[in-house]
Amino acid sequence: MQTDKIDRAILTQLQDDGKLSNVDLSNLVGLSESACLRRVKRMETEGIITQYTAIVSAKTIGLTSSVFIRVSLQSQQEEKLKRFEQAVQNVREVMECYLMSGEVDYMLRVIVRDGQDYERVHNILTALPEVARVHSSFALRNVIRRTHLPL
Repeated sequence: MQTDKIDRAILTQLQDDGKLSNVDLSNLVGLSESACLRRVKRMETEGIITQYTAIVSAKTIGLTSSVFIRVSLQSQQEEKLKRFEQAVQNVREVMECYLMSGEVDYMLRVIVRDGQDYERVHNILTALPEVARVHSSFALRNVIRRTHLPL
C-alpha cells in the first residue's frame, strides 16, 4: 500500500471534507474525474481509506467532559486481556482504548456530561472483567484536537 503525491493530495482533501463530490475532488487535485474516482476506490479497497464520518461537537450535545482513565487488570494473561477488550467495547462512552506498555495495562478516553455521569461510567468500568484498578484524570480543556493524519 504505497501512496504517491496525488494520493496524498486526495487524502488531504478528503480529511478536510469527506463529503466532497468526485467532481470537486478531481478539480482540487488536478485529475480527471475517472482517474480520481479510480484512485479513491483503490485506496478504499486497500484499506487506506477505512470510512467516512461526521465529526459531532460533543459540547453542543451536552458531553462536556473528557476523562482519561488508566486501567490495571488483575493479570496480563492473554485470555484475560481479551475478556476485558471485548467487554470495554460495549461501553458507549469509551471513545478510545489503547493497550499500553508501562505501569498500566490500558488507557481509555471517555466522554461524559459531568462528574455525576462519570460516576455512573466509573461503576461500569470497575465492574468489567479482570479490572483491578482505575485511575482517572479529567481534562480541563482541549488544546489540540486533530483529525488529519500527517501525510
